[in-house]
Amino acid sequence: MASAVQGKRTWGWYFFDWASQPYHTLLVTFVFGPFFASIAAEHFMQTGMGREAAAAQAQSMWSRCLATTGLIIAFTAPIMGSIADTTGRRLPWIVSFSAMYVLGAAGIWWTNPDGSNLVWALCIFGFGFIGAEYALIFVNAQLPSLGKGNDLGDISGSGYAFGYVGGLISLAIMLTLFIDHPDGHTYLGLQPALGLNAGLHEGTRFAGPFAAIWFAVFMVPYFLWMSDVDTTSKGSGIGDALRHLGNSIMNLRNRTSLSAYLGSSMFYRDALNGLYAFGGLYATLVLEWSLFALGVFGIAGAMSAAVFAWGGGLFDRRFGPKPVITCAVWGLMAVCFIVVGMDRTQLYGIPIADDSNLPDVMFFCCGILIGGFGGTLQSASRTLMARHANPASATESFGLYGLSGRATAFVAPALVGLFTELSGSARIGISPIMALFLVGVILLHWVNANGDSETWAKSGN
Repeated sequence: MASAVQGKRTWGWYFFDWASQPYHTLLVTFVFGPFFASIAAEHFMQTGMGREAAAAQAQSMWSRCLATTGLIIAFTAPIMGSIADTTGRRLPWIVSFSAMYVLGAAGIWWTNPDGSNLVWALCIFGFGFIGAEYALIFVNAQLPSLGKGNDLGDISGSGYAFGYVGGLISLAIMLTLFIDHPDGHTYLGLQPALGLNAGLHEGTRFAGPFAAIWFAVFMVPYFLWMSDVDTTSKGSGIGDALRHLGNSIMNLRNRTSLSAYLGSSMFYRDALNGLYAFGGLYATLVLEWSLFALGVFGIAGAMSAAVFAWGGGLFDRRFGPKPVITCAVWGLMAVCFIVVGMDRTQLYGIPIADDSNLPDVMFFCCGILIGGFGGTLQSASRTLMARHANPASATESFGLYGLSGRATAFVAPALVGLFTELSGSARIGISPIMALFLVGVILLHWVNANGDSETWAKSGN
């Protein structure tokens, strides 16, 4: 009976990944992000900018939004995680952040296709994105309660794989029923569903409300099956929570492996988020792909991510998460090297014929690898953090993990924005991502593959 209950809790936990993935798939990477870049670039060209300068300005504006939300998340997530651990409750927080997700995603509908309210579009997108990231921290903190030892790698990988399948299906639905081609029809040659006006890009803007509805519906199994395991209060408010958090931060000097891992993941996860955030913009601004072509690209990437995340979970179970992370980071660095040196006319100085589809084929292959290695990296990273987390304060531990993932979340967008503005090129602008991956993989050398459970057990925290 106990195993059946635990199995249902695990499936409920999986459904969060399924429900939340469309914010990243549809809004950050493959639909809204590129749509925002295209209307922003067109808006700036109407003010007299050249095409390349307008594209660079659009990418810089997107990068500033991501940098701002990253700073907000970085410096508040550990505090809220500590409060949740102190009060012994996590689900009420997840409900609140889920509401932010839904409101932020739904609000994207009111993005004007003429680019007249770009700031509004970024603010409402950022509001929902913060809610999605906050909820993820609290849900990740539930992983240690679902299994032990090597089982966590399998559970984490299966969760990410399940989530990526959800993202793939949501993207396929948007492509076939809603997102309009330049001729005003969807992939199936139909008018956008629900009577949406293709001339006003309503089918594309519907990605926001669609993600909100998807999340609201598929979070039901999560809330039905995933209950709080330990609701015992360990304090009496914010003061106790902040003191406990302060003690945990001070104790990092005694936890070499955890400190090194937080530093490592801080850089390589920031780089990965940068790839996700700017990959779609690269295809739109550099290769001039349509939203439909980008959607097909997204489906291939999501399929790759699901397969790699599931397979990575098996390798994680067999060899542990650290070697899986190392291989994934090196693979992503190689992909970045290819992307930075390529555009429609050349590959690292080697001319490409004007009518050649080589850039499209190469970037399509790169997208499959980004999706695959990225899914594997996220899954194994969650497992390695679980090996370092103290079960008595798991949300706080994952809050620190969230801090490490967001403390420099402004760095990748800021560096991309800086290099884009200095070079005047959206392609060269993404080159700093390679350096962030390199720093992350170097710091991983000092991380204990088995975590540091003995250290926190002796510390009494």
